[in-house]
Amino acid sequence: QVQLVESGGGSVQAGGSLRLSCVASQISGYSNWYMAWYRQAAGKQREWVSSTTPASKSIYVDAVKGRFSISRDNAQRMVYLQMSNLSPEDTARYYCAADYRSGYILTEPRYWGQGTQVTVSS
Repeated sequence: QVQLVESGGGSVQAGGSLRLSCVASQISGYSNWYMAWYRQAAGKQREWVSSTTPASKSIYVDAVKGRFSISRDNAQRMVYLQMSNLSPEDTARYYCAADYRSGYILTEPRYWGQGTQVTVSS
């Protein structure tokens, strides 16, 4: 069973930065997997934030374009989310997700981490 563990969340002031990390274990051929970050704010539905393909092609939701950057280290089985110029609207629990099927990473990834909380104060 694939396991994903996130870290790097915390509390920052508006305009600050955080780097989230996610390590995958019990996973074979990590470089062939699609990886993504999702977030869920209190009282709201979980939303897709960003994803990266096995070829390291990245896409982002419009709300974070130009501020967030996703990257991956296949040797370490890691995926990162560098977040800059954070605003209170970015406050949410952030989840790492993985799937080997390209069609599902943006909708219903098969594997999820437990999440890490990001709180941005004004």
